[in-house]
Amino acid sequence: MAPKRPVKRSKTGSAKAGGGSPSEPSTKAPRAASGNRVDSERMSAAANESVAALKARIDEGRRASGAFPALPDEVLQRAATDDWIGDSSWALTEDAKLLQYGGSKTDFRSTDPWRVMRIMSEFIEGFDKLARIEKGVSIFGSARTHPDDPQYLAAVEVGRLLGEKGFSIITGAGPGIMEAANKGARLAGAPSIGCNIELPFEQGTNPYVDTQVAFRYFAVRKTMFIKYSSAFIIFPGGFGTFDELFEALTLIQTGKISQFPVVLFGTHYWAGLVRWLNSKVLAERKISPGDMDLMVVTDDPAEAARVVSDAYELQLRTARARADAGGVSPARSHT
Repeated sequence: MAPKRPVKRSKTGSAKAGGGSPSEPSTKAPRAASGNRVDSERMSAAANESVAALKARIDEGRRASGAFPALPDEVLQRAATDDWIGDSSWALTEDAKLLQYGGSKTDFRSTDPWRVMRIMSEFIEGFDKLARIEKGVSIFGSARTHPDDPQYLAAVEVGRLLGEKGFSIITGAGPGIMEAANKGARLAGAPSIGCNIELPFEQGTNPYVDTQVAFRYFAVRKTMFIKYSSAFIIFPGGFGTFDELFEALTLIQTGKISQFPVVLFGTHYWAGLVRWLNSKVLAERKISPGDMDLMVVTDDPAEAARVVSDAYELQLRTARARADAGGVSPARSHT
């Protein structure tokens, strides 16, 4: 029988085996992804800074555009009646009120069951305004991108090429890449749609949007992007752009949508993410090899438009084949 490892005792008397770590937890603050030491107060402050930084990026994109009307340069302040856990000072959006921790509500209109009626009405408005879209493509990217940026110019060209192929262009209605894609649609005479979202500050709608739908709830807005699109084109952007990217990939992976291309535009920008997915996520079998074929990476507007157009034709062929087999009218295969 192998001899047992000696048990040592720390100065406090707690036992530890053969030179192992002490049983008491470390008193050091954990490190954030930035490498900085953080605690709860710092993470709360970082959340406030994140909202302010988002506003700064959107403001920069609006100023660079030169096509947005002047808006108040302020974060909308929280009302005294707003019930909120945390030290944020900005105005609460409807999403924030929905997602905050539950508690005592004296006004029945602020309860979650009552809020469901507002969410339902928002779905109805979105369905009503967007129901006529048959060939839609949602294009995402940074609001900070300037009009002289090569990515902005590429987004204009992608929007134009898709518009000439009969596609409606759907964006988040803001500046930067969103403005560029709507501008391309306008140049092609194609429907140009903007799905705006309520934020704690004014952001405006770019002047190339023909049909605007204003949303209070991210979940409703995300549903509209997916439902009325036959593809996503993802330009360089931040967390919001990543959110839409991985939302689409998750829906494809779980069989909620199909024959739905996801185009990553900008090979240099996306190279690090693609390498990480291959070297870590795929290598550790968190995803399957075929999952990497769900994304097309390109720098060519014509190629991006061709990928979307070819996929749409496949959707139509699949829908027609199912209709012929089942005796039902064709429908877009991913909805």
